[in-house]
Amino acid sequence: MSAITGIFQIDQEAIPIEHGRMLMSCLEKFPADRAGVWSSGCVFLGCHAQHITPESVHEVLPHYDSERRLAITADAIIDNRDALFQQLQVEHGRRSTLTDSELIILAYDKWGDEAPNHLIGDYAFMIWDERRHRLFGARDFSGSRTLYYYADHRRFAFCTVMEPILALPYTGRELNEQWLAQYLAITASVDTADVSITPYIGIEQLPPSHSIAIDGNGVSVKRYCRVVTGKRLKLKSDEEYVEAFRDVFQQAVTSRLRTYRGVASHLSGGLDSGSVVSFAANKLKAESKTLHTFSYIPTNDFQDYTPKYLMADERPYIRSIVQHIGGINDHYLDFEGKDSFSNIDSLLGVMEMPYKFFENSFWVQGMFEKGQQEDIGVMLSGARGNLSISWGSALDYYATLLKGMRWFRLVHELHHYSINAGGARLGRLPIVARVAFPVMDRIFPSTAPYRFPTLINRQFAKRTDVFNKLRDYGLDHTGWFSTTNLYKQRKLHYDDVFHWNATNTLVTKLSLRHALWQRDPTNDIRVIRFCLSVPEEQYVRNGVDRALIRRSTQNMLPDQVRLNQRIRGVQGADWLHRMVPYWDSFIGELQQLSTDSRMLEFVDGEVIKTALSKMRDKADPKLATDPDCRILMRSLILYRYLKKFA
Repeated sequence: MSAITGIFQIDQEAIPIEHGRMLMSCLEKFPADRAGVWSSGCVFLGCHAQHITPESVHEVLPHYDSERRLAITADAIIDNRDALFQQLQVEHGRRSTLTDSELIILAYDKWGDEAPNHLIGDYAFMIWDERRHRLFGARDFSGSRTLYYYADHRRFAFCTVMEPILALPYTGRELNEQWLAQYLAITASVDTADVSITPYIGIEQLPPSHSIAIDGNGVSVKRYCRVVTGKRLKLKSDEEYVEAFRDVFQQAVTSRLRTYRGVASHLSGGLDSGSVVSFAANKLKAESKTLHTFSYIPTNDFQDYTPKYLMADERPYIRSIVQHIGGINDHYLDFEGKDSFSNIDSLLGVMEMPYKFFENSFWVQGMFEKGQQEDIGVMLSGARGNLSISWGSALDYYATLLKGMRWFRLVHELHHYSINAGGARLGRLPIVARVAFPVMDRIFPSTAPYRFPTLINRQFAKRTDVFNKLRDYGLDHTGWFSTTNLYKQRKLHYDDVFHWNATNTLVTKLSLRHALWQRDPTNDIRVIRFCLSVPEEQYVRNGVDRALIRRSTQNMLPDQVRLNQRIRGVQGADWLHRMVPYWDSFIGELQQLSTDSRMLEFVDGEVIKTALSKMRDKADPKLATDPDCRILMRSLILYRYLKKFA
């Protein structure tokens, strides 16, 4: 709901007035419903507030609680309000108007540094504890909102975005080569494994699931939360699992509908976004409200090159969802004239750092722009559903059956899977064997999966010792996890805090630009913990993958979508097609890049040249998934960033 900022003068010196003004003036480029400041001696707090929830309309931030002698500035929407009302014994008459920031104050007053463990939602906040002469803050478990800071022995400054901190006279803009080394060495869409670092030396980031305390002894950062697999849930019947899932997921969706403005949702033709929309629309219909859906579609002149099992234009499935559910105002957005190349400078300005998700960049940003036009307060998403609500890869589960020598069950499953997904009954057995025994890829390297090229310059990698540092996070010389076991990857995903950092950076900063929040009920910690506790047999059975969500959305989604195991939607397949008019400019700039001495300090020039030789002649939209093409786009984005940096 806000961009927050502040300064704590650890040495007890008075804060120069102009420093607070610098922080707040840098936030003026974002729309705001109210801007406020609070100061007391060596502490300054600021907030550039955007009203999203009904309670926030009358919220004054920063807020000072004179009874408890606590001041807060918060960028937060708290979702477990009812549970907190009970635990904190809030009077019934206060509950409808109590703001989320006041609720955080009450939680901190009761639980102290353990307060974040009791909060569910998307948040970053800072509290000045006057009695203890101490600043305390936290970021939610998955880092849905950003929080950057600068600290030395004299002072501590923080903000939702980096630019205001960089405007202060005692900070600098020196490139952090360790951040850049990790960014280049990691081949996945993740920016860095160490999420405490940023592109700027001296500017740090509070990691997800962490709290921070600042007092006369300095700065202390602590992890307060881990999403761990608890006891396996044991219910009496399949129907009870469905009922339990519906209860926890409806709770997550409903709590994210809290806005006095409009509600929208991303909608593709798949299970994750379709499930979010079905649960949300039914709740809103009961309140005589309409749900908007925003769906990305390719341009009219795009010729679909994808194989038959992929669908670039998902309108047939999307429309079936809309018609089945009802009460939806559906929008189909092709963003004609928008493309990944022309969008680079705009998104670099938003992100304040380079990025890797260029295939979807222009339409993700476009949907925020559309949401602002429609006066949307909350835009729902199902982005993290693959590892929570729609967990259940058939082939990986069948690999566990093969390794466990459960032959009868395996043959039974493969038979039914072939009926649902097509193909011969035992035709997928060689694939299952490779999943079960990855060593086969080393024995038969000609059939091993393709590895994404490593972009980092070897000398730069050696100088920064980046691969040894990445090894501490479980990443190997390929720039990603060495394990191919999906169950281990799922565990690592929830044990680590870096997987969604780049996405959350984008979402936070786009929300500030367009005054709306993207919220993901598939990322609700209650939903995640429930899904991690469900036995694997509930997720794959009788040849049906992602079985729990398919059963749980019976009558809520059309069977054309709910039971589909043959066709998968692929958004952004036309990203390269959109760049055809700019191809000469694209190649020309890459040729400049390939001879730029500063750029070649960081990237492998031979990798760039090899990729350029393949792409130079003409723009072929079919190369949209080609690793060399993607390497070139990543390099160009970094090149533009480094030029701006200089």
